[in-house]
Amino acid sequence: MSTLRNLAEEHTRLRPADIDHLHRIAGDWQLLSDLSFADLLLWVPVDGDGAFLCVAQVRPTTAPTAYLDDQVGRIVGGPEVAHLEVAHRQGRIWREGDPVWYGDVPARHEAIPVRLRTTDGEAGEVIAVVGRDTNLSTARTPSQLELNYLTTADDLAQMIADGTFPPPRHPGETTSAPRVGDGLVRLDAGGKVTYASPNAQSAYRRLGYASHLVGEDLAALHRRLASDPLEGTDAANGILAALRGEAPPRREIDARGATMLTRALPLMPAGVPIGALVLVRDITEVRRRDRALITKDATIREIHHRVKNNLQTVAALLRLQARRVSMPEARVALEESVRRVASIALVHETLSMSSDEAVEFDGIVDRVASAATEVAATEATVGMRREGSFGVLPAEVATSLVMVLNELLLNAVEHGFPPAAETPAVPTGPGTPAPAAPAPGAPVAEAAGPVEPEVVLSAHRFRKMLHVSVTDNGRGLPPDFDAERSGNLGLQIVRALVTGELRGTIELRDGAKGGTEATLVVPLVRNAPEGRPAG
Repeated sequence: MSTLRNLAEEHTRLRPADIDHLHRIAGDWQLLSDLSFADLLLWVPVDGDGAFLCVAQVRPTTAPTAYLDDQVGRIVGGPEVAHLEVAHRQGRIWREGDPVWYGDVPARHEAIPVRLRTTDGEAGEVIAVVGRDTNLSTARTPSQLELNYLTTADDLAQMIADGTFPPPRHPGETTSAPRVGDGLVRLDAGGKVTYASPNAQSAYRRLGYASHLVGEDLAALHRRLASDPLEGTDAANGILAALRGEAPPRREIDARGATMLTRALPLMPAGVPIGALVLVRDITEVRRRDRALITKDATIREIHHRVKNNLQTVAALLRLQARRVSMPEARVALEESVRRVASIALVHETLSMSSDEAVEFDGIVDRVASAATEVAATEATVGMRREGSFGVLPAEVATSLVMVLNELLLNAVEHGFPPAAETPAVPTGPGTPAPAAPAPGAPVAEAAGPVEPEVVLSAHRFRKMLHVSVTDNGRGLPPDFDAERSGNLGLQIVRALVTGELRGTIELRDGAKGGTEATLVVPLVRNAPEGRPAG
């Protein structure tokens, strides 16, 4: 589906700053829709033909919609957009006219011009029109709450026409809360409460204020209620800033174990400050859950930290035992166990510093690869190179995969390159016959330089699968090699982990250009155990 920006750029000549302003309106106009009990449609004039294009739409959560079908992308002209044309040309809110029908739904049309103020604060030209269309099928005598909603909506509509709504958004703020239905308080120019919705009254009762809010100085009330004097002062200053025509950031007030989120908006239709709108929401339960999650997260990180410490202790004990063993085979087995335990400890060390059960695997595998070249029992200096990225992996995949790659990298370094004693020597010295000269006209072969020993680890993702290969340019597999019957403990561990824990596949084969290649395919979406949903 086309976005507001795509539609505006394709069909209009609006400037980037104009489109950004329309985005701000669409990001904050659920408030106006709920207060108006009406659908809002954002119309922009189409170049050349007097038609209008709908680039955004929002439905009220407080009333039935006037449009069952989505209107975004619709281009209309002629008598159907006469009210939009008047608002756009004359720069005023249009409220005249009889109700219209959309199928079986009667609706009342209104049109609000949209202005973007200039850099010097002057009202700019009209760049779009907001259609405010109310479903009249449930029309009745409005209650006091509805009258206050509608009055506030008219003030905000005038501010859109003036170019003073919506206010600039503060960094890091979202536009999702508080909402109109969470609680609404309207203030006069002196900061006294003229109306408080039932939900707003309930939110303040949670903070310990049992009386009616009407007539109270809200800024002073915030100072009295807040448990933290500094917090109360900040909340009060936000109210006072809104009364001056500013748009302060959202504030939280804690009192008597309850927490309330507040958002203050200035009301200044036609540039005249007449008071403020304060939206409130009881977020006590939300903050309680946040604290529980923070505590749980810290506990999980502490567990990973302790597991890492315990694994390092086990590795140190095995290393001490290896130094006291006289049998070479036993010492080698213990040293291999030290490396396996240390590779698992790397994963838990990373998890202890992470905020979730996932790890950036590239850093872990780079450390394992570096350790493999340093501790491998080989006389050759083997280069190690990684191609591609593993990305972020869940802990259950990372723990098993790091052990698999540790074994494959060590095997590639230790068994892929023969010791110097096994390399055929080239006879030199006195008495050595000179090489035969090439026949006349025969091509002269270039002297092949020695190939540097190298192991390449590559990884890429494709269709929710992780494809990994470990390739060396060494001597390759023995002629009678059978991976399934191999007595090598490392390969047995690799096969068990890949086919069991990782639920993947592994293949060992001779490389296309010599050497050995091990390829793994591991699913990144874990299958749920039988009887439990995936995800």
